[in-house]
Amino acid sequence: MADTPTAAFSIRLRVRLENSPGVLGRLASAIGDAEGNIWSLGGFEAKQRHLVEDIVVNCRSEAHQQEVLDAVAGVDGAEVLEWEDRTFALHRGGKVDVVSRIAVADRDDLSMAYTPGVARVCKAIEAEPGLAHELTIRKNTVAIVSDGTAVLGLGDIGPLGAMPVMEGKALLFKEFAGVDGFPVCLDTKDPDEIVDTVARIAPTFGGINLEDIAAPGCFVVEERLEELLDIPVFHDDQHGTAVVTMAALENALKIVDKKLTDLTVVIAGVGAAGVAIAKILMEAGVPNVIGADRKGAVHTGRSDLNVAKLWFAEHTNPERRTGELGELLRGSDLFVGVSGPNLITREQVRTMAADPIVFAMANPDPEIRPEVVADVVSVMATGRSDFPNQINNVLCFPGIFRGALDARATSITENMKLAAASAIASAVADADLAPDFVIPSVFDRRVAPLVAEAAAEAAVRDGVVRQQ
Repeated sequence: MADTPTAAFSIRLRVRLENSPGVLGRLASAIGDAEGNIWSLGGFEAKQRHLVEDIVVNCRSEAHQQEVLDAVAGVDGAEVLEWEDRTFALHRGGKVDVVSRIAVADRDDLSMAYTPGVARVCKAIEAEPGLAHELTIRKNTVAIVSDGTAVLGLGDIGPLGAMPVMEGKALLFKEFAGVDGFPVCLDTKDPDEIVDTVARIAPTFGGINLEDIAAPGCFVVEERLEELLDIPVFHDDQHGTAVVTMAALENALKIVDKKLTDLTVVIAGVGAAGVAIAKILMEAGVPNVIGADRKGAVHTGRSDLNVAKLWFAEHTNPERRTGELGELLRGSDLFVGVSGPNLITREQVRTMAADPIVFAMANPDPEIRPEVVADVVSVMATGRSDFPNQINNVLCFPGIFRGALDARATSITENMKLAAASAIASAVADADLAPDFVIPSVFDRRVAPLVAEAAAEAAVRDGVVRQQ
């Protein structure tokens, strides 16, 4: 449940009020007493015996919405005519649609856009397949693929349940980078079937964004699709999170005056995001990354590791440390949480090295709340929008795909990810850098173009661009 009223649980009420002294005041007081936050109240002029008014109230949860409604219903002189949950209303009919880029106003337009003119374009692409990236929607279209097995913090809710998230992803692709994303939710959990299906529909798209596919299957799906396809494949839950984490760290290190090559990092959660974060940190030069899951440190001495965790054990924890998460934190410089709520304590954070950095990114409830360690940590970041330093994938995926599509990249390389991270970090000027401002706002419109340019240049340097 949210701690304070938020738009995510806002309701719109249409109320009819008696035109008599005190009614509006009683209504506002009742909402306030129920701890609802009146967000908007339309202007009105009372000339009749009654007036009808729309009021938007932010609430904490669905249960709190009902509490507010009950409170309003109890106001003498007020009647609730209708109400709606604004979040559900926003999703009604879906959040994206398909629009035409050209007008078909007459016979000439039709003869070029469709038959007979289109046949010439078809034959040209048959002779030179690379033209599909210039003469079809492949130039600017990404498939947002999910099986619905790891959606947000909801777990396995299936492909239909995943659709609103994938639509939201498409919305963000378009809003921030002008990329046309299309949701593709698959009714299978079998990695082989996911790979086969995506490979078969790939000719329609210029890139594949994998989303909310549970580990360890997500690693298999991404790896095999990268081998099969000549278009970028990017599992955002892994690499988007890793890129933005790297960007935040790049700026945080300027504040604490430490170097990547001197860091000891503890990661709580060795799933998709945790593994990807470890990879990008080590690629950037961090020598000592230690992961922990529910059973403690991940190391080669354990016999209960899946394929992904086995890779993690073989490539991290050079000192082969064992023990619980709290023990691993001692002397560490950075804690990265991509696991669950309230996993670490203030006392454990105090055992970290001088000027500790804590990225507690579990949503909606972080591994430790910022106010608990405000006077202990040097830099704190979370995955939430209501705290400073939100580590949010939207800072990465629109721009990195924009750059990949513009460069006609055939893959997204590690250098492209590191370049994207530095580009995000660069959006915070050194003069503005502060413990509560190491990562730009998700609404900073400079970020996606910066990331796109950096990713495209890295693709060219890495030689992964299509020559046709």
